[in-house]
Amino acid sequence: MNHEMYGGMGLLWLLVVGLIVVIPVWRICQRIGYAGPLALLILVPFANIVLLYFIAFGPWKQNDGNKENG
Repeated sequence: MNHEMYGGMGLLWLLVVGLIVVIPVWRICQRIGYAGPLALLILVPFANIVLLYFIAFGPWKQNDGNKENG
């Protein structure tokens, strides 16, 4: 089998999976009051774990327009 024919597919899958992960984290960061580009840390090894713990246990900025949170 000629593996040179599929050489660019690995990079394509890497970009697709990266977008699938980054877009929801970007929205989560925006909804809790932080900058969206903070989500790019999800692509960095070990920084992604720190980001998830920061989001889960860190302080969230309050959004006055949201009536569901009281």
